[in-house]
Amino acid sequence: MFLDNRQVAMDSALEALADSIDYFQDNLERLRPSLRDALKPHYEARSRSMSKLQELARQHLNMLPRDADVERDDYMWLWSRLKSFVGNESQVVIGELLEQERVLMQALSTLYTHPLPDAIEPVIEECLKGCRALIRELYNLQKQRQ
Repeated sequence: MFLDNRQVAMDSALEALADSIDYFQDNLERLRPSLRDALKPHYEARSRSMSKLQELARQHLNMLPRDADVERDDYMWLWSRLKSFVGNESQVVIGELLEQERVLMQALSTLYTHPLPDAIEPVIEECLKGCRALIRELYNLQKQRQ
């Protein structure tokens, strides 16, 4: 089944949401407990938003769930570990979490360029607000640790 442009944009946004949650969960042990505790509520809220958006995409856009790109995840994990040899591990993870947020913001912005059902827009807005809040938190944590 081929996807139309709107479905492709939704798929990209859902994939970016899932990737950001997966990356955080995969790297929890690399963060100091205080950082982990500060970031965890953001990712729990994101997970809830992603579930809502997946359900709405199934209902309104006739989309089926897809699996994540495992090879990409493996590459990102390896590259992150290599960078940690020359830098502070928590700072490396924070930098990569910020990059995940940039990708997610771009995917959500692209999604807004398509006509969307009314039920979907508030969830996208919730995701964007969560993204902005997480970016602020990550920058604050980055400043505190330098």
